[in-house]
Amino acid sequence: MSVPLSILDLAPVSAGSTPQQAIRNTVDLARRAEDWGYHRYWLAEHHFVRVASSSTITLLGLVAAATSRIRVGSAAVQAGYHTSSAIVEAFGTIDALHPGRIDLGLGRSAHRRAEFGGAPSGRTPAKPADAPPRETVVRDGVVIPPPFEFAEFGDRSKYLAALHALYHQGATPPDFADQVEEILALLDGTYKTPDGVALHAVPGEGADVQVWLFGSSGGESAELAGRLGLPLAAAYHVAPGTALDAVAAYRAAFRPSRFLREPYVVVSADVVVAADDAGARELASGYPHWVHSIRAEGGAVDYPDPNGLAPLTDEQRGVVEDRLATQFVGSPATVVERLRALQRLTGADELLVTTITHGHEDRLESHRLLAEAWGLRAARAA
Repeated sequence: MSVPLSILDLAPVSAGSTPQQAIRNTVDLARRAEDWGYHRYWLAEHHFVRVASSSTITLLGLVAAATSRIRVGSAAVQAGYHTSSAIVEAFGTIDALHPGRIDLGLGRSAHRRAEFGGAPSGRTPAKPADAPPRETVVRDGVVIPPPFEFAEFGDRSKYLAALHALYHQGATPPDFADQVEEILALLDGTYKTPDGVALHAVPGEGADVQVWLFGSSGGESAELAGRLGLPLAAAYHVAPGTALDAVAAYRAAFRPSRFLREPYVVVSADVVVAADDAGARELASGYPHWVHSIRAEGGAVDYPDPNGLAPLTDEQRGVVEDRLATQFVGSPATVVERLRALQRLTGADELLVTTITHGHEDRLESHRLLAEAWGLRAARAA
C-alpha cells in the first residue's frame, strides 16, 4: 500500500503575474488538493524573494478556512524570526476554528542565518582545500549528489540586508533547542520564565496542533526531533546530498515520547508531472534558472516562462546540477517510480511533493495526475 502523499507550497510568483494572484492560486490548489486526497498542505516561509508565502501563519489560516478536511501546516515557521509566545498564540488562534488539523512545523534557518551573518566577509568561508571530493551516486534508484557548497557561489549581501530587516535591532535568536522546548511548554501549559513565573498562552495552551521539526542534514534539527520524540520532515528537495543523513540521525536519536511511540519521517521531493515525459520536461525547463536565482542571485526571482528562455551557461548549470538531477520530472508512471524508490530507500512514512510551473493550470494538472497515479482517490474512498 502506498504511503500518504502531501503538498508543500511556496506560493510562487510567476513572471508576468503578481503576489496577490500567487496567494489566490495557493488557496485554489489547497481546495483541489483536499478533493484529490492529499493528506497535508504545508506552506513554506521565505522573505524578500518572489514567493508569496512570507507571512506563512497568516496564509495557513486562510488555507485552513478555505478547506475542511486536509491537514494544514507550516513547512516551516523559521523560529528565530518569531518569539515562542507569538508562534503559539498564532497557532492557537487558528486551531480554535480548525481544531485537530493544524501542523506546527519549526525550522532553524533563521538561527543559521544569524550565525551566517556574523562572519565579516561578503561570501561564506571556503571549504578546506584538502577536503576530499564527493561524487554523485545512485542508491537503489535514488540520486544522491554531493552536498552543495554555498561557499563557492553565494554572495551574502542580500541575506545580511534581510537579517537587518527581520530582527529587531540588537536582537539575537535564542538557541533553537531552547526555543522548541519553550514552544512545547507553552502548548502544554508548563511554561515558566527563567525567574520562575508561570505564563499561559491564550489562545495556544492546549491547542491540538502537531509539532514537527524540519531538517536538511544530520545536524541539530534531526537529532533534536529524535531526542524529543517529534516527527521529522527531511528536505530532499532542497538538500538532496544530505537529507538521508537527516533521516539516519533522526532515527538514531529517537526516543519514544508522548507524541510518538516510533519515528515518523516525511521526505520531500520536487516533482513536475505531465501526460508524457517530454511535456513534463518542457514545463520544468524554467526550473534551472529559478534555482540559479536562489543560489547565486540573492533569492528566488519570478518563476520564468519557459517559452523562449535561453539555456544556462555551463558555469551556471554547475551551480544547480544537483537540484536538476534530483527533480522528478515526467509522466505519472515515471514520477511514481522515482517517488517509490525514494520512499523505499528512506523508509519514509509519508512523502511531501512540491511543484512549481509557470502556469497555474499546469501545476494543478501535475498534482492531479500524481494523485490519480498514486491512488489517492481510491485510498480515500476505501
